[in-house]
Amino acid sequence: MLRLRRLISVLLLVAAAATAQQTLRSLSLLHVGDLHANLLPDAQDHGGFARLATAIRREQRGCTSCLLVNGGDLVQGTPVSTIYRGLPVYQIARLFHFQVSTLGNHDFDYGWERTAEFLKAGVSPIVSANVVDGGGRLFTRHAYAIRNVNGIRVAVIGALMGDLENYEAPVKLGPWHSLPPVETVRKLATELASRADIIVLVGHLEPAEQPAVLHEVPQISVVIGAHIHTGLKELQEFEHRVWVRGDCCGQELDRLDLQVDVPAKRLASWNWKRIRIDSTIPPDPAMAAEVAKWEQRVSKVVDVPIGESKREFAGADLRTLIERAMAEQTGADFGLMNQGGVRAKLPQGPLLARHVWNVMPFDNKVVTGKFKGSELPPVVAQVHAVDPNREYTLSTIDFLVDTGGMGTRGLSFSQTGPLLRDIMIDWIKKKQVIE
Repeated sequence: MLRLRRLISVLLLVAAAATAQQTLRSLSLLHVGDLHANLLPDAQDHGGFARLATAIRREQRGCTSCLLVNGGDLVQGTPVSTIYRGLPVYQIARLFHFQVSTLGNHDFDYGWERTAEFLKAGVSPIVSANVVDGGGRLFTRHAYAIRNVNGIRVAVIGALMGDLENYEAPVKLGPWHSLPPVETVRKLATELASRADIIVLVGHLEPAEQPAVLHEVPQISVVIGAHIHTGLKELQEFEHRVWVRGDCCGQELDRLDLQVDVPAKRLASWNWKRIRIDSTIPPDPAMAAEVAKWEQRVSKVVDVPIGESKREFAGADLRTLIERAMAEQTGADFGLMNQGGVRAKLPQGPLLARHVWNVMPFDNKVVTGKFKGSELPPVVAQVHAVDPNREYTLSTIDFLVDTGGMGTRGLSFSQTGPLLRDIMIDWIKKKQVIE
């Protein structure tokens, strides 16, 4: 009798373990974000759409539980995007075969009407829960998409930062604005709870907003962050919910492997893998051909020698160089540039116009005005010795004036000049050598 009881106990344990195992299903989220039209590998030979396409196909091969998502800011960063106002990049990106995408703030850089064209380009279902007009109508057709992956109902919500208006001039957004993302996502996730087994947020959000969703919206099991160009050093977990964010610009493909307890609607385990996109990955032929077609169209404009740099300029060092060029070309006392407008490095060695286009892809015009020292933005006085009673000439870009950034709110700039990019190219041509 004792042996029989032991046998029954063992069988019950085995049955319980088998039942528990049956409730777990695999889900793999492949994710990229902030590709910023980086069609070609960078100066360090990292990235490139064709290599990224190959990496995606490799991960998808034989994977019945994979879902590929894009975190926004597909455009704005290279000449193809700037010259053709983004649409070719969306057309090229169809070859990635994203299954769900969301929008980023830079997807509005060419004006909301152009963004509406992006939605029709056939990249994938593009979802965003919190960009609305005055009547509450969504900019995208849907706030979320539900995909059945390996028997799991996966709801993917898209969202943008709550201060979208600080990133775009009013004329670019037109009647559209962003609602607070945390509150909006919480309400929507509550409504979706009965229709989904797991809810994922693909959020093009500010640094504080991404962890806020993780900690404050328990219905969201996975937060895939974008907008911040540097990835998290490691996956962040809170109460069996996770937050991940990869590097920008096509330099990596990220894979989040999950075990989902479907009846409990929660994650049982997780593993995050970061796949670097480099020269060891061969280019996808179809993607490479499409990229080459568009790059050939812009090459005559941008692959033109303009000078030489004795060293590499990057970050704050490059911003200072741009301010210097701006001031010298306009005859101003000071130049003012935002760090966010500096999008690449200026390499050491021969310089092409393309290098400047990559540094400043935005069509920002230089504006100039005269102000007393006491009226100048505080950041100028922090760097330069300023007499509060003396009149100075300040040059900056129209983006900062339109958004009131860096202390320019309320200042009136009387003169509007050429594009900053053109000023920078002309300045390098004049200098011939910068150091």
